[in-house]
Amino acid sequence: MLKRLDKNKIILLGVVLIALTLIVADVFHYIKINKSAQSSSAVSAPSVFGKFAEKKPSVNSKKIDILFLGDLMFDRYIRQVAQRKGNDFIFQGISGMLSGHDLVVANLEGPITGNPSISLASKIGERNNYYFTFDKSVADSLEKYNIKLVNLGNNHILNFGENGLDQTEQFLDAAKVNYFGDYRGSGKRIFIKEINGFSIGFVNYDQFTANSIDNALNDISEAKRKSDFVVVYAHWGTEYATSPEDKIKNLAHDFVDSGADLVIGSHPHVVQPSEDYRGKRIYYSLGNFIFDQYEEKNTKEGLGVEVEINPSDSAVNFREISVQMSGSGQTTMPVK
Repeated sequence: MLKRLDKNKIILLGVVLIALTLIVADVFHYIKINKSAQSSSAVSAPSVFGKFAEKKPSVNSKKIDILFLGDLMFDRYIRQVAQRKGNDFIFQGISGMLSGHDLVVANLEGPITGNPSISLASKIGERNNYYFTFDKSVADSLEKYNIKLVNLGNNHILNFGENGLDQTEQFLDAAKVNYFGDYRGSGKRIFIKEINGFSIGFVNYDQFTANSIDNALNDISEAKRKSDFVVVYAHWGTEYATSPEDKIKNLAHDFVDSGADLVIGSHPHVVQPSEDYRGKRIYYSLGNFIFDQYEEKNTKEGLGVEVEINPSDSAVNFREISVQMSGSGQTTMPVK
């Protein structure tokens, strides 16, 4: 009986040893596979990151605050008021609104030159009434009041020819105000701004220049490669129309389909509705911001849009700010 028990113990011990041997072999095989996978991953990683080399990944989670404004026009009656009371008077009622943002962007509806105004003494409806030039001091005032990026792609920027546009860029450069929308080359049509390690590409669409749609679509693609977030600032539509035409809506959708993350519109001189398309916001027109069109209620009202971007996931929040223009030459925020 004892011998039978010893024999059983020996058999059991053998089974256990065989099982342990198989387990150890499996463990070593698993370790070998993992080492091989890690080695392969380490080699392939540079090619993955290299694909996106033109984009600089954001590591800062601090939210970015950008304020968008509509049309700025500093000739005619606005120039007359500024000559009497100074540029600071024009900005007095909105200085608080403009401060504290990472960036403020607006449409500069005309050139900044050393030329004398021809619209100042003109009458409404006369040809010269629509030819603008802004005093060279305007560039410094833009910088002083935190408007440090302006769109130049509009139907008035060439009111004093290419020389007027050249002067505009010289005065803006001297004041350290950036710009985009110069139709003469892709290098000046696009501007890329980095804030908190997050890059934002600004693209212009100007319906008044040749090949404007193709240029805008190409610029969106280029900006998309070089930045984390793409904004199209469009000068389009019909003046004083309170809603966009279907062709403008379709074009806005094309911009989003091509990679735009936000579309901001100007030119109608009145505020138009906004739309969310495929998760992206489109503001068809922000209306006027500094302008002397006091004849109608719609042209005396404008909209500022504060855009908050989270760099970690590109999530966007919006806050709309109403403004009013008055016969004093000032723009103010309505009292609630």
